[in-house]
Amino acid sequence: MNALTTGVRATLGGFALSALAACAVGPDYRAPQPPAVEAAAPSGDADYSTAEPVARFWTVFGDPTLDALQADAQQANPELRIALANLNAARALRREVRLDAVPTVSAGAGYVRGQQSAAQAPGLDRDARTGELYEASFDAFWELDFFGRVRRANESARAGEAAVAAELQHAQVSVAAELARTYFELRGAQTRLSVAQRNAENQAGTAAYTQARLEHGSGTELDHARAIAQLKATQARLPELRIAVSNAIHRLAVLTGRTPEALDAVLRPTAALPALPRLVQIGAPGDLLRRRADVAAAERRLAAATANIGVATAALFPQVRFVGEVGISVADTGDIGDAGSEFYAFGPRISWAAFDLGRVRARIDQAEARADGALARYEQTVLRALEEHANALHAYGQLRRRLDLLDTGAQASSRAAELARIRFDGGASDFLDVLDAERSLLEAEDRLALARTETATALVAVYKSLGGGWDVPQDVAAR
Repeated sequence: MNALTTGVRATLGGFALSALAACAVGPDYRAPQPPAVEAAAPSGDADYSTAEPVARFWTVFGDPTLDALQADAQQANPELRIALANLNAARALRREVRLDAVPTVSAGAGYVRGQQSAAQAPGLDRDARTGELYEASFDAFWELDFFGRVRRANESARAGEAAVAAELQHAQVSVAAELARTYFELRGAQTRLSVAQRNAENQAGTAAYTQARLEHGSGTELDHARAIAQLKATQARLPELRIAVSNAIHRLAVLTGRTPEALDAVLRPTAALPALPRLVQIGAPGDLLRRRADVAAAERRLAAATANIGVATAALFPQVRFVGEVGISVADTGDIGDAGSEFYAFGPRISWAAFDLGRVRARIDQAEARADGALARYEQTVLRALEEHANALHAYGQLRRRLDLLDTGAQASSRAAELARIRFDGGASDFLDVLDAERSLLEAEDRLALARTETATALVAVYKSLGGGWDVPQDVAAR
């Protein structure tokens, strides 16, 4: 057995040296050069800084409730759990493919009891025609990667795993952005509901005032009817706003992996929208695409598709495997260990699709077409990322300007309503001026609350376009 072992080692060593010296067919991957990103042009009243963006973008709003919801979502959101499962599957696939580069060894054992027929063994009695066979063996095979099929498959698996990891990060960013946007929509709807309720209370007082004047003969039925009509119009807004509040609460619960009503007690109490930072850190333009997880995923998909061309091309050449088997085979357990019970076999096995190369070339064409598609998807992802970023910056700047204007307008409407009531009480104007001023105040305050919501969600879009949340704790992926 020593001579056999020496021979096997020498043979394996020779094959290994040949494999190491072999080439890998197919194109070597080179990452595409992304386009240069220009600095954002000033837009509206937003101030941007090229300082590195704040990690975990939602923390810039200083809202503990939002922070807690984000932590819950990163742990329990169903979409993220799906992405995590995909990553675990990709990691397992990469481990499986990596093992193709080493020998595969299997073990087997068997027992057979049989009897030959009288025709097969003429002249022998039943006992003589009956026998047993015990067998145990180790089998091994190893693909000698002369043409790089295994290496290209490993490249593809590694790139695929990296792509799925980037897709998980992109999902984390998307969930964080959706949660922040929904949270601001909730607080905005609550603010608008409070504005409408407060104005309804004021208008109810006005209606009661006109009723009292009418009863005392100093007012008119027209003034009272107008006051009632305005009150009912304001009250009619309340159900729609309550629906918006409930829908936002339910969405936040689902985003954090809970049933829709689970957060009602926590989020139902009215709270104001958090203050927006005046200075927004967006980082250096050249770092934008580096931070985008969707761009990274598309680039890794391209790398995997390129490696798969090599996998398909390797089928044009012979596949060489070194196979071997060693074991024992005895008719009685007492014979185990006898010199005559051992058997072995080893040697190379070559397979080649020599008469099926048309099919092989068709598969190569498919792999090349998929790589072309992956390149186009990468370029599309890059362009969409740049478009999303440019649109988000422009929208936030313009909405910030609108917010400042509406804030000034709401203050003026409040003063106008106050003056209209003073003039009416002094007999200097009619009641219609009071109603118009109150209606204008309600509309101004409602527009201001809506503008604050839209500006906050626009800022979330800016951070999302930056790849915001890029340092979301990866211990989530390790669970």
